[in-house]
Amino acid sequence: MTVGGSGLTSSQLCHQRGKSFLPAPVEKIPGKDILPTLEPITMASESDFHNYTLVSLNEEFNRGRGLNVGARAWDKGEVLMFFCDVDIYFSAEFLNSCRLNAEPGKKVFYPVVFSLYNPAIVYANQEVPPPVEQQLVHKKDSGFWRDFGFGMTCQYRSDFLTIGGFDMEVKGWGGEDVHLYRKYLHGDLIVIRTPVPGLFHLWHEKRCADELTPEQYRMCIQSKAMNEASHSHLGMLVFREEIETHLHKQAYRTNSEAVG
Repeated sequence: MTVGGSGLTSSQLCHQRGKSFLPAPVEKIPGKDILPTLEPITMASESDFHNYTLVSLNEEFNRGRGLNVGARAWDKGEVLMFFCDVDIYFSAEFLNSCRLNAEPGKKVFYPVVFSLYNPAIVYANQEVPPPVEQQLVHKKDSGFWRDFGFGMTCQYRSDFLTIGGFDMEVKGWGGEDVHLYRKYLHGDLIVIRTPVPGLFHLWHEKRCADELTPEQYRMCIQSKAMNEASHSHLGMLVFREEIETHLHKQAYRTNSEAVG
């Protein structure tokens, strides 16, 4: 995930909990402290995380490159990896699902994430949106199942290395996760794909850079549009002027009849 626009340095969060390894690529913005950026990835924990490593790369941000480096940085033998972006909220129960649905040499897990809409639109009738923890509900107007996203995955390090990791030819936003997913589909391992209740994508502003290829830019705009609000909420915004005109006419008619 690219955080806060373009930057010159990318960093890799390598985060361990028990026997699970959680690589998450983070882009370092010049002049900004990177640690606050990492808060969403630990907010669901029952206790503070202390065992993590930051691997800094002095090069242009590339998600696939960061994850490849993070996976290869692990030097303690076989381990179950959960590829996670910093805008993801996950529960302890999800980590159990991660362990149950991945097995070295046999299966990899690609959970479907529930993506939250823009809280400014979802909770427009409130003065301020509720805390994030209260937004984590599975309702059609609060979010949608991101069945076109393949960035979150649980797989063993040996399987990831055997299949060749991410395609380093993919530059910029998007595409590397789909390529990896397709390699598994055409391989010998079982790919488990199912929605998971304890995994949420938190809404954030998205910028689609001009440097993206036409296909990447189309994917980015598509993702940006789908992230904003449900069809009903977007429809209300599109026809807001028409609705207000209708309500004004009704109020005028009601007042006229009362006077008459």
